[in-house]
Amino acid sequence: MAAGAMNITGMITPVDLRTPVRRSVAGITPEFYFQKTIDNSRLVKVADPQRRREIRMFSAVMLAFFLMTMFYAWQHFRSIQYGYQIEAQRTERDRLVELNRTLKLEDASLRDPGRIDVLARHMGLESPHPGQVQRLDNDAQPGSPIVAQVSTVAVIPAQ
Repeated sequence: MAAGAMNITGMITPVDLRTPVRRSVAGITPEFYFQKTIDNSRLVKVADPQRRREIRMFSAVMLAFFLMTMFYAWQHFRSIQYGYQIEAQRTERDRLVELNRTLKLEDASLRDPGRIDVLARHMGLESPHPGQVQRLDNDAQPGSPIVAQVSTVAVIPAQ
């Protein structure tokens, strides 16, 4: 099959330019292909200030565009992160509000005078008899209203 493909009219075959090749086109005119090396080492590129200015301007515009894009992306991802933090703090606040409500209910149930009385009777305690309660403030008359005030702490020896 490969040999048959080489005989197709108009088919282009690759040419190795490093070695001279002799071909006959239409059978009469011989054509030769030679490799000619071109030495460009003596060529010096002339500085073009207009081109340099254009490159600098383009680079500055691309840098500004890149920085604006990075700033936008940073703001966007930071706002998403703040959203997650806000939602986590809301969840924590709701949990703490529920815990506070539970603790207030527990405190109210523990301070219930009826419950305290039942527990005291269960432990064998009873109400104090007249004369068993001693006042630490001897200036006050029994039965008179007492106003709370700040005073130093005094140690009273047990009798």
